Amino acid sequence: MNFLRGVMGGQSSGPQPSGAETIQKLCDRVASSTLLDDRRDAVRALKSLSKKYRLEVGVQAMPHLIHVLQTDRSDSEIIGYALDTLYNIISNDLEEEEQDDSEEENSQKQTEDLGSKFTELFIKQQDNVTLLLTYLEEFDFHVRWPGVKLLTVLLKQQGPPVQQIILVSPMGVSRLMDLLADSREVIRNDGVLLLQQLTKSNAAIQKIVAFENAFERLLDIITDEGNSDGGIVVEDCLLLLQNLLKNNNSNQNFFKEGSYIQRMKPWFEVGDDNSGWSAQKVTNLHLMLQLVRVLVSPTNPPGATSSCQRAMFHCGLLQQLCIILMATGVPADILTETINTVSEVIRGCQMNQDYFASVNAPSNPPRPAIVVLLMSMVNERQPFVLRCAVLYCFQCFLYKNEKGQGEIVSTLLPSTIDATGNSVSAGQLLCAGLFSTDSLSNWCAAVALAHALQENATLKEQLLRVQLATSIGNPPVSLLQQCTNILSQGDKIDRRGSKVQTRVGLLMLLCTWLSNCPIAVTHFLHNSANVPFLTGQIAENLGEEEHLVQGLCALLLGISIYYNDNSLENYKKEKLKQLIEKRIGKENFVEKLGFISKHEFYSRAAQRPQPSFSSPDHMMFDHEFTKLVKELEGIITKAVYKSSEEDKQEEEVKKSLEQHDNIVTRYKSIIRVQDQELEELKKQVESIKAQNEQLQTTVTQQMSQIQQHKDQYNLLKVQLGKDNQHHSSHGDVAQMNGVQPEEISKLHGEIEAWKHKLELLQEQLKERDSLIESLKLSPAAGGTTTEQSSQTNKPSGPEVDRELYKEVETLRAQIQSQSTDIIKLQSEKQELLQKLSITPVPVSGDNGTIMAAKTADLERRLSTLLQENKELKNEIAAHGEEKASLKQQLDSSNSTVAILQNEKSKLQKEVAESKKEQDDLLVLLADQDQKIIALKDKLKELGEPVEDDDELESGDQGEEDEGDDEEDDEEDN
Repeated sequence: MNFLRGVMGGQSSGPQPSGAETIQKLCDRVASSTLLDDRRDAVRALKSLSKKYRLEVGVQAMPHLIHVLQTDRSDSEIIGYALDTLYNIISNDLEEEEQDDSEEENSQKQTEDLGSKFTELFIKQQDNVTLLLTYLEEFDFHVRWPGVKLLTVLLKQQGPPVQQIILVSPMGVSRLMDLLADSREVIRNDGVLLLQQLTKSNAAIQKIVAFENAFERLLDIITDEGNSDGGIVVEDCLLLLQNLLKNNNSNQNFFKEGSYIQRMKPWFEVGDDNSGWSAQKVTNLHLMLQLVRVLVSPTNPPGATSSCQRAMFHCGLLQQLCIILMATGVPADILTETINTVSEVIRGCQMNQDYFASVNAPSNPPRPAIVVLLMSMVNERQPFVLRCAVLYCFQCFLYKNEKGQGEIVSTLLPSTIDATGNSVSAGQLLCAGLFSTDSLSNWCAAVALAHALQENATLKEQLLRVQLATSIGNPPVSLLQQCTNILSQGDKIDRRGSKVQTRVGLLMLLCTWLSNCPIAVTHFLHNSANVPFLTGQIAENLGEEEHLVQGLCALLLGISIYYNDNSLENYKKEKLKQLIEKRIGKENFVEKLGFISKHEFYSRAAQRPQPSFSSPDHMMFDHEFTKLVKELEGIITKAVYKSSEEDKQEEEVKKSLEQHDNIVTRYKSIIRVQDQELEELKKQVESIKAQNEQLQTTVTQQMSQIQQHKDQYNLLKVQLGKDNQHHSSHGDVAQMNGVQPEEISKLHGEIEAWKHKLELLQEQLKERDSLIESLKLSPAAGGTTTEQSSQTNKPSGPEVDRELYKEVETLRAQIQSQSTDIIKLQSEKQELLQKLSITPVPVSGDNGTIMAAKTADLERRLSTLLQENKELKNEIAAHGEEKASLKQQLDSSNSTVAILQNEKSKLQKEVAESKKEQDDLLVLLADQDQKIIALKDKLKELGEPVEDDDELESGDQGEEDEGDDEEDDEEDN
């Protein structure tokens, strides 16, 4: 307040004292008038003066204007005037617009911070902001629109405190979100600007706005406005979306889960005619590409980035970006940003990288997009930012992509080079850039080739096979040799650009190539000129420009020591260390090595993966290479300071550790095999148990089925007994009713006939018996005649016997059948005699007919019952057989269970024995671990780095190979 009085005092001494007096009168009128019309006119007058007399109106009228907002809510017109007046005195934009060049600088400085001071006065009472939020709910245009503008300028002047007041206000953010649904475009558009200011650097408000359906509403506005062809409103919506998504993982996940990524695809559907792009369209598309990059930024959590990358591929967004990438007539800045966007969409995502490898440019013949981009990278006439973007795209394509790395390196190998020369490969372009006279092309090609070898020892070895034809008539040289030749002759070749840049690029490539690849180190040391060149570069006292080259030469020499397998007699580790001590000095070597990490360009490159440089001269380090330097610097320093005795002790300790590791590995393999056998046996036991349980359930089911059949049989038997009783009761009724005399006589006749038949059958039976007796006696009585006949006709005897036996069998069968018939007839005779023994009672003719029908029906039912009885007997017999078979199965399963129990007891004994063996092995392993710990302690006392158990285990094989080579070298010595 003192500040405002001082400023006001300075103003009051100006040439316009009448203005201050007028403002004072108007303020008194607002405060004291009882008529609403008078107050309204006074506030309108203050509004008209607020632009010219901003300070005076602000100091004198602000309390009265706030009082009007509190008391005159019913009149929208005066509320609108009050809000406009407050906006005019708080906003600095109006002051800048109205300012004339003739005004004094002192006055400008005094009024520069008026907006911030007036904002502090307004928000000092938090209720003022809450009151303003309530006016934003009014639908009246003359109230709502000035309220939106006033709150926006408050957020511009004092963002964090106003954000905090809105955040703690009930439904504060929700009221502001309703502005996006207003049908009046001016309020909707200013509402977007208000939300831009509200969501700046406040994650809590960003989350609330996102969950208030902001994404849906903003995307709808962008679509309605025509996507990238829209106006300034689309730009504002995109800026608001960036505020909501940038560095806000929660909102990014919500955006992806809400399937809003799919709605971004129409933004990039540009037409075939790409000429005449408007400045607004370029701005919109640039912001759209940046919004895509926000979702897949390398700084985001890896899981969130990969899920967004997959979503962009599945919805076709990546494909649409590649179409823009290969299109003609696209503005250069849009093309550059598209390349950067595609780079981050494919970075580390195998699916997207594979798709990008398959993209072809619309040329004749079609060329892969990677080749077309590399042609731009090594072309010195292309803009610098475009070449940096292509390099970043190539790096992202190879990031964690062993398949892509192999494809790039394969284009350099002799077996895959196109002999016809019709097509240019990626490898040929990289070599052309590597050996170009443009230093920037050298650096970009070297870094690109280094990324093709990143963390891939196999490709490092394969690249040693690459041969280059330098000139006609001269023999080809290896790529490694050519790189070292250019490095040593760097000062003699006339290049465009920085000579240091070329050597730095080649040294980064060589360091990446030789690290963790002893074979490449051997090839490098095999050239006798390389080591003297490196020591000479390190030992010289060159200017500050050469510090980077000296540091990288020290790093390359250190890599040649640390990854040396001592296969070359003249360049063993110990001899290289002695050379450093004599020619350079260990302290000087370490100091030169430290030049790398202390350099400003190194710090810039380590911050982010994307190469972004203000000028080509600043392009010195690659982001991935800074990781390699950080990893190797300490290791190389320790390796240089080690003495020969320490090396020998370390080798002895390594050998003993290897022996112990071999023992441990062998026992581990034994334990692993035994565990596998135990698991197999356990599985067998489980399967046998399951089979046993299945058999037991089957037996139980079959027993229950047998019991059911028995119950059914007993039930049928009871029913059959009841039917027999029913039939006997019917017979009693018939006897009681009597039988016809004609029927009795008929029955007597049938009985006589059956008697006659029986007598005939008995006679036939007697005849047959006598015939059988005679046949039995004939062989004994006629033995001699048979012998005589056999002498005369030998073949006839056996044939007669067979015929007689056949006849005897047939007769027996006939006799058996006739005997059954006789038994049946006898039973029928007994039944008829029982019927005849009943005393006859005379009945009428109709009753006789009825009785005959009943008798016939009874006979039919009797026959059916007999048939059913026979079928039941057959079923009983079948069930008996089934029961016998089930009993056999049960006996066999019981025997199987006994066998399984014996096997189980054997397995348990074996398990106990194996556990005992494992206990012995664990005791032995414990002893070995104690020895290993003692040896590690000894190593630590010697100052040697000791690796963890997991690293030792993973590096067993490699250490064995190195140990064998070192033993061979010692034997040769």
